[in-house]
Amino acid sequence: MPRPTPPRRAAGRPKSTQKRHAILAAAQRLFLLSGFEGTSVEQIAAEAGVSKLTVYSHFTDKEALFFAAVEERCREQLPDALFDAAPAGPIQARLVSIGQRFHDLLASDDAVALHRMLMSDPRTVERLGELLWQAGPARILASLEVFLKTAVVRGELDIERVDEAARQFLWLLKGDINLRMLCGPSGCTPDRSVGEHVAAVVRMFLRAYGPR
Repeated sequence: MPRPTPPRRAAGRPKSTQKRHAILAAAQRLFLLSGFEGTSVEQIAAEAGVSKLTVYSHFTDKEALFFAAVEERCREQLPDALFDAAPAGPIQARLVSIGQRFHDLLASDDAVALHRMLMSDPRTVERLGELLWQAGPARILASLEVFLKTAVVRGELDIERVDEAARQFLWLLKGDINLRMLCGPSGCTPDRSVGEHVAAVVRMFLRAYGPR
């Protein structure tokens, strides 16, 4: 069964960027506070200081708004420029930068709250989980694959299966954070510094895929 495609934004003339950001910020706050089913478009419009019609002029429905809110948050933490093909220092330092930002996003209060929100409502977990995957992890994986392919071409890395290596890198960075999310706030406190964890992952990755 094919995966559902991400919802598209409403067509039409260019909209106010300021209003769009206000709507997304309101959606991010309210979805985490009240859950997807417990948040209405009317509430998001009121929180953003716009009309319900304005919300629908930017986004086709609430699912499209959820997708865009997650995508916006992920782009803020891991912007496209982070995976820029232009070299900016040694490959180790660039991998550490990507790893730090990814781990910070995964362990952020917003990510933990979103994870718990999805798990708490069986009515929406499958549908919203797929949207979350497409808006966040799938985009990050695709960007990292392009980054790694470029590094291979430059001779900075030696990787046969870039798609597999990209998944390995991100999953190593995750460590046990997802399990800790289920243990409450105290469980999300790592046993060692994030910097030490990210540096160790990058060293392991380079031992496996550094140039021969």
